[in-house]
Amino acid sequence: MGKVTAVAERTIDAPAEKVRALVADYADSRPKILTEQYFDYLLVEGGTGAGTKASWKLQATSKRVRDVAATVSEPEPGTLVEKDANSTMVTTWTVREADGKSLVRIETSWEGVGGIGGFFEKTFAPGGLKRIYDGVLVKLAELAA
Repeated sequence: MGKVTAVAERTIDAPAEKVRALVADYADSRPKILTEQYFDYLLVEGGTGAGTKASWKLQATSKRVRDVAATVSEPEPGTLVEKDANSTMVTTWTVREADGKSLVRIETSWEGVGGIGGFFEKTFAPGGLKRIYDGVLVKLAELAA
């Protein structure tokens, strides 16, 4: 087994505080920025930032669906960490100020499988997840406009 990591970044033409608020809003904003690969989104507890619990299914490939049960923490301002209770998956959202705009980074890591399956997972999963996150970031930029 080895660690698998996927990363996507985008500069959004909106102040960091506004974008941070949108990212942290699991009640209203989050469902609006999720792409068609996400379904059955449910806010379980909370709704804004740390302490929020939400669940969803992520159709990563035509044959692979992850059932995510995320608990959110905020280790520092501008950073939200979603830990999945059903797997080793951890997704970190970071929003930083960048010359009056926002630099948004989504990074997801998990412990991959071993053997030949792990080789393919480590080779192809990061690119597929990055494409999904690129779509999420486009929708976030539209919502922030």
